[in-house]
Amino acid sequence: MEILGIDIGGSGIKGALVNAETGEMLTERFRIPTPKSKKPKAMAKVVAQIVEHFNYKGPVGCGFPSIVKNGVCLSAGNLHKSWVGVNIDELFTEYTGHEFTVLNDADAAGYASMNYGVGKGKNGLVIMITIGTGLGSGAFLNGVLIPNFELGQIPYKKHTKIESWAAASAKERENLSYDKWGKRFNKFLQLVELIVSPDLIIVGGGTSKDWEEFSHHIDIETQVVKAELMNHAGIIGAAVACLREQHHGHLQ
Repeated sequence: MEILGIDIGGSGIKGALVNAETGEMLTERFRIPTPKSKKPKAMAKVVAQIVEHFNYKGPVGCGFPSIVKNGVCLSAGNLHKSWVGVNIDELFTEYTGHEFTVLNDADAAGYASMNYGVGKGKNGLVIMITIGTGLGSGAFLNGVLIPNFELGQIPYKKHTKIESWAAASAKERENLSYDKWGKRFNKFLQLVELIVSPDLIIVGGGTSKDWEEFSHHIDIETQVVKAELMNHAGIIGAAVACLREQHHGHLQ
């Protein structure tokens, strides 16, 4: 089944058509920069542009960079504060005329990895970490999603949330070397290990493509592996989540 997957990030909004049964991307990725305001209506217009670009007719799966519960945004994350309380499903449907399945972007990336990637067939507690503007996290217990595991929100020292100190955006803002930033990322992983004791950690998101630059700083007991679907995982996982929603009426 061909489904449009959209991955919304703090810097770009990306989409592609996906074979949701095989996880194969059927088109090139189409990307539009996230509007500077990061407000709901401006972003909904970009989502509509992406749907139009593919001349697509069916339901849409969408990964969103914040806590999403039953389609509603519960925290602004790195977006504008006016997102809080917005029903994202309904907003995007209003702007596009299409049915939407919206879930947290790290949960979407995790779906891709658990269905087609390095997490396939892995039991126990698997944590997906996506490194981007923030630090996203998706949790799977014996392959079943536990939604909205927001480990990037852990407070650390003087920071209200550790992602503001250890995400890719902090690396850019402070112009950190991979060595300095890698040590910060390892500190984050140490806290993840301490708090949830996972069986496996999968690292994805944009920065994961530079794995060789920082992976030698990762020093924890838990096995840590790189996601091989890279930057497309959010798009692929959103399409898979949409397919499941269509078949089962709920994400699982």
